[in-house]
Amino acid sequence: MYNPRDIIETIAANLRQTRNPFGIPNALVNRWWRDSKLPYTGETLLFTGMMYQFIPYIEASTQVLAKYEDTEWADYLRYARHVPGFVSGLGLALMTPNREKRKYNRILLDIVKILTASKVDFFYDPRLDQYSGVLLYDLGDQKSFVRHARWVAKKLQSAGIKRLITVDPHTTYALKELYPKYTGASFEVTPYFEKIDLPQADGTRTVTLHDPCFYGRYLGLSDVPEEKLARLGVRCQPVSQSGAFTHCCGGPAESISPKLAGEIGDRRLAQLAATGAPLVAMCPICLGNLRKSGTPVEDLSSVIAGAMT
Repeated sequence: MYNPRDIIETIAANLRQTRNPFGIPNALVNRWWRDSKLPYTGETLLFTGMMYQFIPYIEASTQVLAKYEDTEWADYLRYARHVPGFVSGLGLALMTPNREKRKYNRILLDIVKILTASKVDFFYDPRLDQYSGVLLYDLGDQKSFVRHARWVAKKLQSAGIKRLITVDPHTTYALKELYPKYTGASFEVTPYFEKIDLPQADGTRTVTLHDPCFYGRYLGLSDVPEEKLARLGVRCQPVSQSGAFTHCCGGPAESISPKLAGEIGDRRLAQLAATGAPLVAMCPICLGNLRKSGTPVEDLSSVIAGAMT
């Protein structure tokens, strides 16, 4: 296990310097929208929080962390916070495969496809779409989280944004619960799957839906995706630990200990695999961590987009 303080201080330093926890310029990370032909202005902003875009970089950095965990080299991580964020960020960007970036970009394009088919009125402005800072809150650096969250909230308020559509549970929780508490800024925050309004369809597919902690335990939204899937003819197999009692995928621990994250993920995979149905996640962190074992896991948006065709 790495020293949590070294990880936290590195992330906080990167966020201060680049507004990105990995130090990668947003222009390099956030490119999915270029061929989407989305309107650039409107009243409801699609806010990705950069989470799906980050997963390829998280996986690349975790591979390095896993290699040196519990070795004498792990102590050298303490010096990472002294490296300019954009320098380490560009290095990470270069070592992250483009095919992985495209894979997660497709998920965001599927979400756009679903919202468009549901006749949802929304727009996208990459200048307003920023990382929420939620990982720093999760890791206990409340001061750095609040400083970054205030910057994000002010940017949204200055643009006159009042309504947001989110795509992941971490960003949803941050904007819906943490921002009003710590920044005084309140927005109408709706996960994209609550906006789905598609024609009912017949189908015979059965899947196993993994509930992420923020949707299941803290926001009470686990039933909504299952209802939307049922309307599209996709049945969800019951899982022993779900909803308010869902089991963590292990992903939030991977920056501190890839080994521990893997052990927790394996336990969750065993619970999910017991249903015998293909696995579906609705969180980018869960999706990335559950896939590490080689088990096929689809994103909720991919399943919904597939049921539409």
